[in-house]
Amino acid sequence: MIVFIIRRSFQSIVVLLVMSLLVFVGVYAIGNPVDILISPEATPQEYEDAVKALGLDKPMWEQYWIFLSNALRGNLGNSFVFNEPALKLILQRMPATLELACGALLMAIVLGIPLGMVAGIKSESWIGRSIMSGSILGFSLPTFWVGLMLIMIFAVMLGWLPASGRGQTVDLFGVPVSFLTPDGLAHILLPAFNLGLFKLSLTIRLTRAGTRENLQLDYVKFARAKGLSNARVIGVHVLKNILIPVVTVLGLELGNVIAFAVVTETIFAWPGMGKLIIDSIGVLDRPIIVAYLLITVTMFIVINFVVDILYSVLDPRVRLGDLKA
Repeated sequence: MIVFIIRRSFQSIVVLLVMSLLVFVGVYAIGNPVDILISPEATPQEYEDAVKALGLDKPMWEQYWIFLSNALRGNLGNSFVFNEPALKLILQRMPATLELACGALLMAIVLGIPLGMVAGIKSESWIGRSIMSGSILGFSLPTFWVGLMLIMIFAVMLGWLPASGRGQTVDLFGVPVSFLTPDGLAHILLPAFNLGLFKLSLTIRLTRAGTRENLQLDYVKFARAKGLSNARVIGVHVLKNILIPVVTVLGLELGNVIAFAVVTETIFAWPGMGKLIIDSIGVLDRPIIVAYLLITVTMFIVINFVVDILYSVLDPRVRLGDLKA
């Protein structure tokens, strides 16, 4: 366990260093943010003063060194637009994104596992085929189109749910959350379903494949020969075994949900990190862009680590010392 943690920590540091360099170089090559931020009527002297004030008059390698030195102290720079620490701005938006991502993944798990098991048990029936047809649609339909259709049907035509915003929030341990209020729940339903539709389809297919495979194994036949009910065989023994690949994949997909919530947050005006990064890209706010990507990479690393731990808990045959990052 200790060896695994040390090895993973060292690898994580290397990944973050390489990623920070790639991101910094990529953002540096996009263009000069002063051209967007300063007024076109500004004098050359005002332009030069703005460049110096933002620290953009130095060569790229020196800018990166300053950024890296500050990052080691927890300072990822100040936003060019808001003139506030980039880390602070992202952390203020992070609860909304995490709430949306967890809601999307929860929908995928709560709906996907039962539907996938039904599709696996009754694979040749019309129910099983209907579920699989629905999962194919979930894979195929683009997220932005589904989001617009959800707004048009449930918000505009039927008027059942709100089309945008986060709704009323309450503080939970000092963090604002919306799922504890009726208004907040109404606001999160559409964006969470839109964000989790692909993961729902993925969960259905993984669960169906695992169910069909496990039903043919000897331990299921032995359990039935002992007189165990079909509900216990499927609900306990089969379910426990199919959870191993499902947890592994969905754990990694949580990082994707957080990172790629940009489209959903933009469509539904959800005040999360995704909308912040889109607005920052439009004005080339470098500190926000770099900080967002580094935080996202850190989330992926942490989620990977947690998934490895859960994998070893679900399957005693797996030992952390044998896992390879």
